[in-house]
Amino acid sequence: MQYRRLGSSGLKLSELSFGSWVTYGNQLAEETARECMAAAHDAGVNFFDNAEVYARGQSEVIMGGALRKLGWRRESYVISTKFFWGLNDGPNEKSTLNRKYLMQAIDASLKRLQLEHVDLVFCHRPDPDTPIEETVWAMHDMIRAGKALYWGTSEWDPASIMAAWHIADKHHLAKPVMEQPQYNLFHRERVEREYVPLYRDPCIGLTTWSPLASGLLSGKYNDGIPPGSRATIKGYEWLAERIIDPVRISQVRSLAPLAADLGCTLAQLALAWCLKNPHVTSVITGASRPSQVVENMGALTVVPKLEADIMTRIDGLVGAPS
Repeated sequence: MQYRRLGSSGLKLSELSFGSWVTYGNQLAEETARECMAAAHDAGVNFFDNAEVYARGQSEVIMGGALRKLGWRRESYVISTKFFWGLNDGPNEKSTLNRKYLMQAIDASLKRLQLEHVDLVFCHRPDPDTPIEETVWAMHDMIRAGKALYWGTSEWDPASIMAAWHIADKHHLAKPVMEQPQYNLFHRERVEREYVPLYRDPCIGLTTWSPLASGLLSGKYNDGIPPGSRATIKGYEWLAERIIDPVRISQVRSLAPLAADLGCTLAQLALAWCLKNPHVTSVITGASRPSQVVENMGALTVVPKLEADIMTRIDGLVGAPS
């Protein structure tokens, strides 16, 4: 496992990380979740991603319980959470980044995670109804109180990220140092085009999600939706509709011979492709069983094989941003 600096910070994250979206609380109970985390940790993973909204708080509960039983040194791992969607429907409890919500949300997350602090905290989506300055001050105070160490954004547009950074810089506050966007072979525009100015100044690091396009790039949906997959989970019907796109299925099938030539699985190829982007600090992976974690880690050996001609060949098969 190699480790990369998170943007302009001094924090280093494992190139591949482990996230709990969809699986924790929906597909995995605590025992299996703990086994998956242990397998990732054994492979050198030091970053474990979570969010308040995942499984309506139960994802944090499961991860917190797993951490307590695993007994790792707190200094040895990095935990994140994210705020925006909320768990209740009150006017100050849902789809907001106002100060009241944020200061209460972090306390609730820490209780569920059984931690004194999280290392990374993300503003899960932009909030058009709250002044960015209010959010920046709240995040700064959260860090100053020792409840989080670094803060950043997830799926914010570049202008809003820069606005937050300039406000923090002007008032000598904690600046956003990371962004968590979707990034995979089918979703590239924002990371490869829109965010380019952010990599130079203020040097934002990326912890990217959905590297397998919700499993599509693993090839497991090439012949339909198998029972027990995340596309069959109640509440994720939208995912099933996206996965059965015949054009994308055809593109995934076209990648199979290339993966075979490289001696890897489709999933490993897709993960390795994400890691080839030098602006990506960590690629967040998911798994429903420990063996899947081990398979994902195999992507690390594929990265050196993705030379320029191979990357061009991949672009030719799935298309590249124009």
